[in-house]
Order: sequence, then C-alpha cells, then structure tokens
Amino acid sequence: MNKTVLKTKELLDLFLDCERLTLPEMVERLQMPKTSVYRMAQSLVALGFLQKRGDHYELGLALLTFGSLVAERLDIRRVALPVMERLKEATNEAVNLVIRDGDEALYIEKVETSEPVRVYTKVGRRALLVFMDEKEQARYLERTKLVKIAKNTVTDKQALRRQLEEDRKRGYTVSYSELENYSAAVAVPIFNHEGAAIAGLSVAGPEQRFLPNDVARIVPLLRQAAMEISRELGFQGKGWQ
Repeated sequence: MNKTVLKTKELLDLFLDCERLTLPEMVERLQMPKTSVYRMAQSLVALGFLQKRGDHYELGLALLTFGSLVAERLDIRRVALPVMERLKEATNEAVNLVIRDGDEALYIEKVETSEPVRVYTKVGRRALLVFMDEKEQARYLERTKLVKIAKNTVTDKQALRRQLEEDRKRGYTVSYSELENYSAAVAVPIFNHEGAAIAGLSVAGPEQRFLPNDVARIVPLLRQAAMEISRELGFQGKGWQ
C-alpha cells in the first residue's frame, strides 16, 4: 500500500479526536518531520479536506460532501443482511432488523430460523428507545399511547421508563410475550456515523428457547453483530461500554 496515502490518512485520523490542531501538535502526534507534515497539511488544505484558521487546522467542507454522499447511498439492509445470516447460524434463531420511521418501528429484514418450531415475531421499539436522546425519549412517551397487544405488553409509562433505564444500563433489551404471546426476543441498537441509534437488531423465538442461560449465550453474539453493522455505517464509538 502506498506509504504517502497511509501517512495522509494518519494525519486525517488525528481529527477524529481533536477538533483543531496546530502544526506542532500534528508533528508531535505523528512523530514525523515537520516539513513532511506541513506539506501534507497544505496539500489537504488545497484539496478542501482541511482548512486553516490562524495557526490551527481543522477538517474541511470537502469531507462533509463525501460523508453526506456515503450516508445517502448506504443501504442498511445490504450491510446488515450477511451479518444477520451469520448470526442466525450462530444462534439458530430468527434474526430481525428494524428501523425507526417517525414514531413507529418499521420491520425491514428477517432471516428465519431452521428450527421446526417457529414464531411470528413483531419487532418492538425498545431497542431504539433505550439509546434515544433523553429529551426525545420523553417527548415520544408523552405523545404515544401504549396499547396492550400481548399478555406482557408494558402499558404503564412509568414502568416503561424504569424498564428503559434498566435496559440502558445493561445495553440490551429482553422481552417475553410483550408483542406476541409465548415469544421472546433479545435486541440491541445499531448506531450510525453520528452515534445515533437508527436501527435495532434482535434474535427472537419461542420463550422456552430463551431461558437465562440462552440469553447469556445470545447477547455477546448479538452485540458483536450489531457492532459490526454499526462500524460499516461509520460508527466510531464504543457502543455499550
């Protein structure tokens, strides 16, 4: 791989953690000759990938253009499907993908299990609500009526708030007969390049296959799959840590 390209990427990577950097700061972090760093920085300024304000450099608007195009063209279903198929093989349970569509959770992809006993599972919105901005979550709960659709559906808003707080602390949701009687699901959020929870990934099946030991086995596999999809979408954070 071309060394100049690699060094240029290393320079740009500095701005993932720092909004603004001077030339000496970049030299110190890169451990490269000052003249080399200066030439790279000036070339990136000329191309619009960096901009210089006084003694400081910061990311340029050209990167915003490319970033917006990537976000617009990225199909989450295309990114998620191969990961979902591997997760199904690892868990031998159905795997679902849901995105937020206004106040609704929109089911967009499912990889079915090969188990002879299956359940039709609706995908809930708790995995999206858990990592929603607190003010936005509060507004959502204020305007949304909670309707009982299965024997364990949570219809009390205070109880749901407590459940969401517990889910946030542990980083995943578990539900039993909340959307369909005798069905269970474990779900985690998928994050985009801005760190927003834009989708939920769940493993679902009959309640008898989701005992505590089963959930403990599924959660690490589910988290790994969701993080893999999130990384493909440009997420740079730590997720549930």
